[in-house]
Amino acid sequence: MKIVREALAGTLESSDLMVRIAPREEGLEVVLQSEVIHQFGTQIEAVVRETLAKLAIVDGLVVIEDKGALDCVIRARVQTAVQRAVDEWTAEWSALS
Repeated sequence: MKIVREALAGTLESSDLMVRIAPREEGLEVVLQSEVIHQFGTQIEAVVRETLAKLAIVDGLVVIEDKGALDCVIRARVQTAVQRAVDEWTAEWSALS
């Protein structure tokens, strides 16, 4: 899938995160801001990249502002942002998460 517009998902409340996704032609860039980056930054980025890979996203800018979200929340927010940022979304993509 191709990111065609900017999109947001999530909140900045405790135990949540905000995902901002935008088109980018030169590959995938993930920018992470987190209160717990030293303890969980590697895991958060891995979950984001794994979710994007399952959704066949290879180009885009993804900015994550984490407030202590669990992995399942990260996956849901990334999937929702991608769904809002692409032209086509099918039910089969939902089964990937």
